Amino acid sequence: MRLWRDFAAMAYKLRPMADRVRFLAATLLTGALLGALSACAPSLGPPPPGRFAPPPPPVLDDGAFRPGDFAWSQAPGRNTLSGTLARPAGPIRYTCAGLTVVATPETPWSRRRMMVLYKSDQRASLPADDVRSRQNLAVPGDSDPYVKRAKCDAADHFVFPDLADGPWYLVTLAKPVAGQSGPNLAVMRRVVARGGKVTAFDL
Repeated sequence: MRLWRDFAAMAYKLRPMADRVRFLAATLLTGALLGALSACAPSLGPPPPGRFAPPPPPVLDDGAFRPGDFAWSQAPGRNTLSGTLARPAGPIRYTCAGLTVVATPETPWSRRRMMVLYKSDQRASLPADDVRSRQNLAVPGDSDPYVKRAKCDAADHFVFPDLADGPWYLVTLAKPVAGQSGPNLAVMRRVVARGGKVTAFDL
């Protein structure tokens, strides 16, 4: 009987130790399972280079005059623009003979200016007085140091050599030929120079 009581007492004392062993085993097993699951989870890896780089600053297109916007047009070029004054529809014949043709580099400022003066940034032929009447509405700025000039010959033809790649606004005054009457016209056209070649066009 005493032997049985001693055995029961020993078993009672060992029970908490068994409980701790089971708890430790369960904890180790859970950690092993979590580690295995983590190892099996797909890894997306680091983000590709530049993914979170800040976007480039927006191109300013507010129409303000900035000398730096004209820098592209001052580079040496191999392009030639060869133009001829077009004959507008109607009975009056026009000429630009002896008059100056101006080539202005396209910038946000010059594009906005064409829209104000000529109601277009591509091509127009309007009474010169109407164009002048809108001068005060255009954004101020002095493009004179960046423009190119050529003379219109007796055949209403003009040439701009050695231009840099890019878009240019060609502008001239057209007058009625001798013996005819009508308003003077302000003529404008946007032309792109590129490829080191001669680009022929009607103004």
